[in-house]
Amino acid sequence: MESRIQSYLRFAASQQRDTERIGPFLATFSRHSPNPYLNYAIPDDGAAPSFADVNALIAAYSVRGRKPRLEYVAKLAPAVEETLISAGFTVEGRLPLMTCTPGSEKLFPLPADIELIVPVSEAEILGTAVAQHEAFTEAAPSPEDVDSLRKTLAAGGIAVLARLAATGEPAGAGMFTVPANQTTEIAGIGVRVPFRRRGIAGALTARLVREAFDAGVAVAFLMPGHEEGFRVYTRAGFCASGEILHISLPQADIYQSIKSSSPNSEDNSEKSG
Repeated sequence: MESRIQSYLRFAASQQRDTERIGPFLATFSRHSPNPYLNYAIPDDGAAPSFADVNALIAAYSVRGRKPRLEYVAKLAPAVEETLISAGFTVEGRLPLMTCTPGSEKLFPLPADIELIVPVSEAEILGTAVAQHEAFTEAAPSPEDVDSLRKTLAAGGIAVLARLAATGEPAGAGMFTVPANQTTEIAGIGVRVPFRRRGIAGALTARLVREAFDAGVAVAFLMPGHEEGFRVYTRAGFCASGEILHISLPQADIYQSIKSSSPNSEDNSEKSG
């Protein structure tokens, strides 16, 4: 299951992004956003990178004005973390990897004044993007953000928008990414502050899972960023099945890491001598 999901992560991260093969890493770069969650690398299974590989990875992100960062199933490449830590990277978090398969999903009650729709019109797609950005305290979505969402939906991903039935005001949203090998990620589930603690996140999750399975998906997975989300997703039928490592290089450490990782640097010569 973990190998299947890691393979899917490589596929999904390559959609609508520039990619570069750097040693045992697949590096992905957003063309229009420095958002670290849209710019990260994934190591090959069983990777054992050298400091030169890590140095090249750092340089590739730095030259693009992006933070050097990785997201991956740590268990599948156990040697990578130690090398990254030695190069100055710090762990951002170890997120639970949760999966759901057909027959495991559970119903979730929906507040009476809220309706869930699959956005189709331009106004609905914009409302989905606005709800997600506000829920995650990000700036209002740019035209590029909305276009990216539109392209994902056109390619086979599906979003669900929660809104007030009476007025159409967006309350929250979520989506699943373009499926591959009958696998997809449930992502971006967010609820705007005025609508929280009403069960909307759980209802969004349940609807997205149903939409995914109706589309032929056999494995849906997600990565909750906090304990409350873990509880919500458990109630929706997901179970923990692994761990995803998020690790990055602090901006202040980029130059020093490049310098100390260089085989020709004075510091490196002293250590090896």
